[in-house]
Amino acid sequence: MSAPFLHVEDLAVSFPTEDGVVKAVAGSTFSVSKGKTLAIVGESGSGKSVTAQAIMGLLNRNFADVSGRIVLDGTDLLALDDDQVREMRGSVMAMIFQDPLSSLHPFYRIGDQLAEAVRVHNKVSKSEARARAIDALHRVGIPSPDKRVDDYPHQLSGGMRQRVMIAMALINSPSLLIADEPTTALDVTVQAQITELMSELQRETGTTLIIITHDLGVVADMADEVCVMYGGRVVEYAPVNEVYYRPQHPYTHGLLASVPRLATDRVDRLDPIPGNPPSLINLPSGCVFHPRCSRRDEVSGDLCRTEEPALVSVATDHLVRCHLAQAGATGGAR
Repeated sequence: MSAPFLHVEDLAVSFPTEDGVVKAVAGSTFSVSKGKTLAIVGESGSGKSVTAQAIMGLLNRNFADVSGRIVLDGTDLLALDDDQVREMRGSVMAMIFQDPLSSLHPFYRIGDQLAEAVRVHNKVSKSEARARAIDALHRVGIPSPDKRVDDYPHQLSGGMRQRVMIAMALINSPSLLIADEPTTALDVTVQAQITELMSELQRETGTTLIIITHDLGVVADMADEVCVMYGGRVVEYAPVNEVYYRPQHPYTHGLLASVPRLATDRVDRLDPIPGNPPSLINLPSGCVFHPRCSRRDEVSGDLCRTEEPALVSVATDHLVRCHLAQAGATGGAR
């Protein structure tokens, strides 16, 4: 079996604050194969975006304590210095952020911003960089790209700005693309267009894709594998069909149960998870999900409240962090 294109092992990220240490990510492990799509899902504060920022090298090393391994195509990113990571960012790996309006510079034309992204990593003339910018806008479906290249961000709609961000991320043909909530600020129709555009471009380029989202509809449409995070931990990791049809962790069950369904006889279509996500400064003892878990009483004794479960294999390529899964585990703990 070939090595995964991206392998994250025992990733931990914490930040000191006046109120205490924020344990944003704790011992997360997952992989994604070349050309595949991994969706990282979970509520706000689960550690999704911090995980993405750690992979991209966007965390300030003077402030954040980052440990573990992030191996991209054989290179441990955490072993590189800031200059080496900066050289890879935008060329080998790129990121699409949630809010394109705040990500794009308001006082520079979009063509100039795209051209700058080209020239930072390539020795090309201004005219060649501009030509690549126009071509990139054409690839993401922006009409009259030779004219829109001279527009400012505020002259574009939200959907068009997100297309510009996708163009900027892909303009140097990165091997890894991370999209952090790429459709959150858009209306439903535009969300579908952006999702389809990203899927189409991935098929064309073979780029490995990580989607950070809380939208399980996006996951179903785009993902090959799913990594479910809660309280800074990976609680379930499996192929997308396994997660949807055979979820093993109570939190994953809860996420799926809270999604509205069009065809149902139930009057109350939503079954929300009780309670709130935990404070990352004062995490619960034992399993971080146990205060909200409807099945904690099925575990004998006080195990859920006192001992954190390991991430164990319950089936081929299916990992779960839950005491209920321990008995049926097929492999060792991780």
